[in-house]
Amino acid sequence: MIELDGARVGVTGGARGIGKATAAAMAARGAIVTIGDIDLDAATTTAGEIGARSHHLDVTDTSSFRDFLVATADGGDIDVFVNNAGIQLMGRFVEHGLDALHRELAINLGAVVTGTRLVLPDMIARGRGHIVNVSSMAGKVSTPGMATYCASKFGVVALSRAIRAELIGTGVTLTTVMPAATRTDLTSGVTLRLQPTLEPEDVAQAIVTSTRHGRPEVTVPRWLAPMGLVEQGVPENILLGAKRLVGGREPGAFDPGQRKAYLDRTT
Repeated sequence: MIELDGARVGVTGGARGIGKATAAAMAARGAIVTIGDIDLDAATTTAGEIGARSHHLDVTDTSSFRDFLVATADGGDIDVFVNNAGIQLMGRFVEHGLDALHRELAINLGAVVTGTRLVLPDMIARGRGHIVNVSSMAGKVSTPGMATYCASKFGVVALSRAIRAELIGTGVTLTTVMPAATRTDLTSGVTLRLQPTLEPEDVAQAIVTSTRHGRPEVTVPRWLAPMGLVEQGVPENILLGAKRLVGGREPGAFDPGQRKAYLDRTT
């Protein structure tokens, strides 16, 4: 259990969406929060709004990541670290260039490898600390039209599970949080019919609560937890029909006008 009052907390991708909501919730509980984001202007604005600190962070650059962690520790120890930064490509796999696909993997999965690897040694040495790796229900249930996003989120789930086994007895905890579709810029213009949807604050609450219980995996909402078993246990052709019902027949379809601002910012 981590007492948030006075705790040093780092949140990647903290300028907007789930990251912003998480940073705000942590700060409201007395934590000393540093948000890292590639958009420093937005991060600085957010930090001013919620009573946090901001720092430029390119999660695909190890040196940038190290600098962010130094700023977060601020001469002390990082108590809680939230790997949250992520992007989402939509559309058929073959419609995207290789550079875009590899960039999505680098941000969504590679950065989690980097952030977790960099913060763990000090946490293990002092026998205390909590990491939250933000995945997605797309890390349990594959979705046509977002193949590499699913691959990255499945990877976060598997990575976190393996690391947790190595952390037994260290006093360090690692929680994987897997939210359903959340109403942020990342899902702008995307068809969300028949899907459970969340607000960023719903996910932030689950992340904050994990600092108290340290459970291995948390789905938001919790009733979606069995969906991973459904993905593995139901024949693929039957699941495909259900996924078309939910997401439409055109994989990864979205409204270009509604998604333009997000794409301009992230691609």
